[in-house]
Amino acid sequence: MLRLLESFKYAFRGMKYVLREQTIKILLVIASLVIISMIYLGVSSIEKTVLLLTITVVLSLEMINSQIEDVLDILQPTLSQKVRAIKDVSAGAVLLASLGALLIGLLIFLPYVIPLLGF
Repeated sequence: MLRLLESFKYAFRGMKYVLREQTIKILLVIASLVIISMIYLGVSSIEKTVLLLTITVVLSLEMINSQIEDVLDILQPTLSQKVRAIKDVSAGAVLLASLGALLIGLLIFLPYVIPLLGF
């Protein structure tokens, strides 16, 4: 049981550590706005599940991307072509997930927002 609690301690410490990243801060603001909108608009349980899962995927990928960049900076401080490619692919994965999240958000929120706009 103590090992489990210690594992959680390390995990929370890691989450706290990643909050130094500007991108994570921006993503958390966006996630908060999505959650507030989700509650305000009264989306269905399935839609809430999809939105929360999408938020989790984007934030998790950004955390992994951040650590990939940090590890590469330690292992190879000079930016080689291979290191640049690895960093770019990692960032591309976050971008892809973010674009997917945007599309999912539009598909879920638009049917709720359009009537509020009078259309």
